[in-house]
Amino acid sequence: MRVRHSGERCIMTRRTVNNILLSGVVGSTAYGLAHEDSDVDRLGVFAAPTESLHGLHAPKESHVSTAPDRTLHEAAKWCRLALGGNPTVMELVWLPDELYEVRTPLGDELIDIRTTLLSARRVRDAYLGYATQQFRKLQNRFAADEHGTPARRRSAKHARHLKRLCHQGYELYTTGRLTVRVDDPEEYRRFGEQVAADPSAALPLLRHYESAFDRTRSALPEQPDESAADAWLRRVRAHFYTPEAA
Repeated sequence: MRVRHSGERCIMTRRTVNNILLSGVVGSTAYGLAHEDSDVDRLGVFAAPTESLHGLHAPKESHVSTAPDRTLHEAAKWCRLALGGNPTVMELVWLPDELYEVRTPLGDELIDIRTTLLSARRVRDAYLGYATQQFRKLQNRFAADEHGTPARRRSAKHARHLKRLCHQGYELYTTGRLTVRVDDPEEYRRFGEQVAADPSAALPLLRHYESAFDRTRSALPEQPDESAADAWLRRVRAHFYTPEAA
């Protein structure tokens, strides 16, 4: 995918979304778990023109495309998701530098306040909640007696996500930092194949992390600092405010 920058404007092939503040490659490529058939997923934050927020109908909050695979959230929606501990949006502000494709000054400011968005309970609930969802998908797929290579690949992918979510969530909960790229990709692949053959093999890992969260004191505060996100969002709104001519 080609990206062309012009100040705060970023134009991507196939669809134009203005005012992209921060965007990068996420998903399996970022985790170090991609294979030759993997899609390249992109995630970003954009700012709606401030004037468009004043009317009867709010502008679209998300733009999702499949060619290329890309999700862009409006700044306010991204902040709400991040403050809730959403693992998918959170990784955007913890990417290695080389995976960012669009960085603006306001995007860098968002990276700078990333730790203020975190809170112990929301991180625990979000990451363990997402991991539990992956386990249920594994159980349901196995119960449906899906066989064959495609089904096994999907199950292995769910298992890898389960393990990653547990590990990353616990790291974030205990240290206040997130390492997006996994330490040992082959270990994750072996785990995925094992669980694809027998979903119950994932349960000890899930129970281990549930117990670890319960007995460990978090490095995170009880509540996120919403004032930091609010101040950033107000700077975004001021930057993109252009009054219409009378």
